[in-house]
Amino acid sequence: MNERLKRVRVFVDKYTIFFILIAMVIVLMILSPSFLTVTNLINLLTSESVRGILALGVCFCICSGGIDLSLGSVAALSGVVAASFAQTAAYSGKFYPNIPELPAVVPLLIALAVGALCGMVSGLTIAYLKIPAFIATLGMTTVARGVANLYTDAYPVPQFRGEFKQIAQAKIFGGLPGIILWLALIAIIAWFILKYTRFGKNIYAIGGNRNAARVAGVNIEKNLIGIYTWAGFCAGLAGVLMAARAGSAISSMATGYELDGIAAATIGGVSQTGGVGSIPGVLAGILALGVINNGLLVLGVNPYVQMVVKGVIIVAAVALDLMKNNRR
Repeated sequence: MNERLKRVRVFVDKYTIFFILIAMVIVLMILSPSFLTVTNLINLLTSESVRGILALGVCFCICSGGIDLSLGSVAALSGVVAASFAQTAAYSGKFYPNIPELPAVVPLLIALAVGALCGMVSGLTIAYLKIPAFIATLGMTTVARGVANLYTDAYPVPQFRGEFKQIAQAKIFGGLPGIILWLALIAIIAWFILKYTRFGKNIYAIGGNRNAARVAGVNIEKNLIGIYTWAGFCAGLAGVLMAARAGSAISSMATGYELDGIAAATIGGVSQTGGVGSIPGVLAGILALGVINNGLLVLGVNPYVQMVVKGVIIVAAVALDLMKNNRR
């Protein structure tokens, strides 16, 4: 009997976020029938896609026992840099007037490179200077935001080519926003890395016990660089999608998005103590935050109350995580 209860407890611990998500959907269906409409669900997924991509980036950092506070700023920097290469030739205030119109893939690749470079710098700082991830990425937050402001002089970068805007605004499968496909693609890549590659296994090993991982032959420094480069890569993609979706980019965009990404990963079961987490759980966390945001909006709840509710849920998720770890 005790063994059966133990198995039930393990099952509940593993799938808690999914039960909570289902319960929230049922409650909102009862309170507001308009919640569970196709249009509203598509809007929910669209609005959470960028934050979801950031969550899929930062979950690698958290699984390794670290954190990345710079993803919002890196997304802003990547977005404005991509935007400066995506403007139409006819625009009189073009950022680079002497550069011809470039294929949309060029600014996309530039943004991914900028994001990955920022992440790699953070990884190098953490791996070789032994600066705590919290401090290193906090510094990168200020640096990336500052560079974004210097690059644009804090002015918006507008007037994109239609091809560039289609990166996020394209409709697929009869009307599904393409930005959702980007989230799905990154989720599949992240899931494959964590589940089937040596790099993914090393991430869990580093987060579980760094000393034991080193004794087992894991190159801690090399893997840390890869972890934060991945997070920066995801931030670069998020910046492009934000700019392409809005039709304009500005250095202040994505402010606070890194916290939403961390919150989604934490709610989804990625342990702040490291070594525990899964991509399905992160996706459930993203959806849970989206359901909360969207549901409270549909119900007409005051935006400031929404912030309070979100904060309480984040603290509760971390407290639950600590309780589960203590029980283990």
